[in-house]
Amino acid sequence: MALTFLARRPDSGLGNIRSSPGDPSRNVDWILLATQGLLTIIGCFIVYSASWTKVDNDSYAFVTRQVVFAITGCVVMAVVMAVDYEFFKEHASFLYALTIALLLLLLVARVVAPSQSDISFDLGPINFQPAELAKLTTLLALCAFLSEDRTDEVSYARFVGGLILVGVPSVLIILQPDLGSASVVVTIAMGVLLVAGAKPKYIALISFLSLATVASAFLGGFVNTYQTERLRVFLGQETDENSVFQVRNAIRAVGTGGLWGKGWLEGPLTNGRDVPVMWADFPFAAVGEQFGLIGSAVLLSLFVIALMRIWRIASLSRDLFGTYICVGVFTMLLWQVFQNVGMTLGIMPVTGLPLPFISYGGSSLLVYFAMFGMVQSVHMRRMR
Repeated sequence: MALTFLARRPDSGLGNIRSSPGDPSRNVDWILLATQGLLTIIGCFIVYSASWTKVDNDSYAFVTRQVVFAITGCVVMAVVMAVDYEFFKEHASFLYALTIALLLLLLVARVVAPSQSDISFDLGPINFQPAELAKLTTLLALCAFLSEDRTDEVSYARFVGGLILVGVPSVLIILQPDLGSASVVVTIAMGVLLVAGAKPKYIALISFLSLATVASAFLGGFVNTYQTERLRVFLGQETDENSVFQVRNAIRAVGTGGLWGKGWLEGPLTNGRDVPVMWADFPFAAVGEQFGLIGSAVLLSLFVIALMRIWRIASLSRDLFGTYICVGVFTMLLWQVFQNVGMTLGIMPVTGLPLPFISYGGSSLLVYFAMFGMVQSVHMRRMR
């Protein structure tokens, strides 16, 4: 006698083997999803190990918030995956305009109340950073703009249009001032333009304009004093001991970890108070000291796997818009990992850029979940 509850119709969406190969639910990149999940779990452990001795009244304060951010990020990612990425192309202009409005509002708030935070809105339980949202919306606007031209080479007129799209939020972010986030927006643009067929001289022009803008910000006094001190430390100029304290101890923590590390929660430097704000800026120092060279290599290997899967999805995309999205996310992830690890090792200036999925921070984590959701959406609909 047949069991009726095992009889499913083709294309029922319930996992039947006869369902259409183009069904989005059958085309999730599980390797990328698992890698992202591992990075997020590792990040929660690192946030706890880097902060539990720093908060006197509640050792779980930061990790609890990070777990909540991660759960919220999963919901955001699920929603983004469920939506055809073409939806974001159609609404890219609105999202971009909304971001510009938020960045302008933040500058106005800074003028009205200079004592308030320069780079985020205080919304009670969370601080919302428009600069993090700008990474996503600027990417969408640029990809939508470039994908309208199906030629193999970016024309000068289209390059100028893309430059304006990227330049407006970049300048507003620099004025906050948040040089790290501005560098991410510019790097995303360079990666997408390069794949779209921009001439090398166009990329060189973006690099020159970016350096000139940053130099003008320093000379015009738009950056904070501590940012100037960070640059002086990187250039090896004489400065006060407090400015080099954080960087020196981060380098020492990584160097003393050895092959296997000192063990989770057993790092003298990273579990002490020798690296301020380590859970946000220098989580790699905690990885290096507590898990050693092996643990650091495992973490970086997970990032490499994620980058390889994103690049693969970019090559499989059914259209240019999907390809450009994946390339932008690839470039952003690569740059932030390099910058954060580099500043921990002393080979890059300290910018405050978070280590994706590892550093504490709600805005950054949610944006990365949304971006990975878009990459998954591209992969899930590549056969349609």
